[in-house]
Amino acid sequence: MPTPPIHLKRIYEDPSDTDGTRVLVDRLWPRGIKKDAAQLDAWCKSAAPSNDLRKWFHADPGEDRWDDFRQRYLAELEADPEATAEIRTLSAAATLRKPLTLLYAARDESRNHAIVLRDWLQAHRQ
Repeated sequence: MPTPPIHLKRIYEDPSDTDGTRVLVDRLWPRGIKKDAAQLDAWCKSAAPSNDLRKWFHADPGEDRWDDFRQRYLAELEADPEATAEIRTLSAAATLRKPLTLLYAARDESRNHAIVLRDWLQAHRQ
């Protein structure tokens, strides 16, 4: 059976039946979102980048910092198995009928921590 993809979605987009298990992967609660409207199955804030790394990246989120941010965040994910236990369990439980959708608040859809987390989870599924 093929491994189902892990979807990414901004928390500001409407929930969908195709989202499957909806997991917020931000350390901070997103502005303007009511908890009941988010329709979350889990909030894995411990799997998000550390506050120091998040602040460092957002101070200047340009292309120069992206590669360095990816490497630092991957190192954080590898260094703390307890912090990633819940999201790894949810990823392992995902199926084609009930996929996993990682929700994030970042405006930049091409350079954000959810992309790094998704790639890391997919690499650890195999």
